[in-house]
Amino acid sequence: MSGHSFFADPHPDHARDAFRHKQRALTNKVATVAESVKKLVADGDYLAIGGFGTNRIPTAVCHEIVRQKKQNLSFAGHTATHDFQLLCAGNLTDRGQTLAKVDSAYVVGLEARGLSPHARRVMESGTVEVSEWSNYALAVRFRAAAMGVPYLPVRSMMGTDTGKYSGAQEITCPYTGVKLLALPAIYPDVAAIHVHEADVYGNARIRGTNVADNDVARAAKKLIITCERLIPHEEIRREPDRTSIPYYCVDAVCEVPYGSYPGNMPYEYFSDEDHLKLWLKQEEDPVQYRQFLTEALWNHSDFNAYLNWAGGLKRMQELRQQEFLI
Repeated sequence: MSGHSFFADPHPDHARDAFRHKQRALTNKVATVAESVKKLVADGDYLAIGGFGTNRIPTAVCHEIVRQKKQNLSFAGHTATHDFQLLCAGNLTDRGQTLAKVDSAYVVGLEARGLSPHARRVMESGTVEVSEWSNYALAVRFRAAAMGVPYLPVRSMMGTDTGKYSGAQEITCPYTGVKLLALPAIYPDVAAIHVHEADVYGNARIRGTNVADNDVARAAKKLIITCERLIPHEEIRREPDRTSIPYYCVDAVCEVPYGSYPGNMPYEYFSDEDHLKLWLKQEEDPVQYRQFLTEALWNHSDFNAYLNWAGGLKRMQELRQQEFLI
């Protein structure tokens, strides 16, 4: 069925070679976002980003990947909106090529807000290799990796162009003779997930839906956690059932208040719709967009500086109030 590509090695034993060297001791993993990206994200890596749409995205990590000019990444476009928009900002001639390969399910669109003009230019440029999937298919691929198997069978996508232009393979069930689609596992080289709370060891809590993030955390060979706040380990131990991601999956913990901005953080703050509209408007003209990126992204040393530029604590408090009023 497939003549097309997938961009992550699905072999579970190769992934286990990486997992075997992950730290199992309770060690302090607190670091800055800049330190974490420099150490854990390498050129050519396969990258997965947590969250869903503009909900609970690790914006600071996306900024830093572009700021540090990481190159030729593969990417899982699992309902990627502003995060994909940001990574595409690195695909400018003078910045090189941040994204080289995309497993595409939902990219370019920012849901009801419209399409990202620059992300669309990048995807239509012919410079990025693309393989097509559904959102469900990418979630299944992460689930396969979390289970430690090379693929999982589904009926999804069969008979559609999405299946035709993916790296999936049609198989026959050995028990029933039913035709199924085999979806290869995604073991990301590195993933970044934004959470509500974490301790210094990496035990992380997510409130509300986590979509595929529990599986992404267990599938990734390296994992950066950004959190709204650090909490004491004793608090984690008092309510262990609230831990979504265990410490042994995690390689770095970064405290980043308002770290999903301009996306929203459930139960914390609403998305900044005016700011997201500003990004979309600035992208319409490539020359204007370059100037905007210099002002909005490259002139800032870190994410806190970006937040201050975007309205500072006053604006963040307004968004927090909106979350509880809506």
